Amino acid sequence: MVWDLRRALLRKEEFESGRLTDFEFRETVRTLKLMAQAFEVDEAGVLGALVEHGFEAALSAFPEMLGEETREAVCLRLRGDARQMLIRERGDPTPYRLG
Repeated sequence: MVWDLRRALLRKEEFESGRLTDFEFRETVRTLKLMAQAFEVDEAGVLGALVEHGFEAALSAFPEMLGEETREAVCLRLRGDARQMLIRERGDPTPYRLG
């Protein structure tokens, strides 16, 4: 029986890619939920737009401005908050190093 390094690395790559994609999706959903609360918009409608049409369509469901802040600035600020919440809940998404 021979240990196949290539197959092991491919398996690790697939696992890490799946884990990072999952974290990124959770971060996006959490960001949109926080934005829905900030803009006082229907959360279910925004998440439905995300599922059916993608992130840009979900983002366009929000008004252009929130006070002095643009929609994109609010999104960036809340994405940072969402990421920190997820890191506290699920751990750091940084891939594990070999060796």
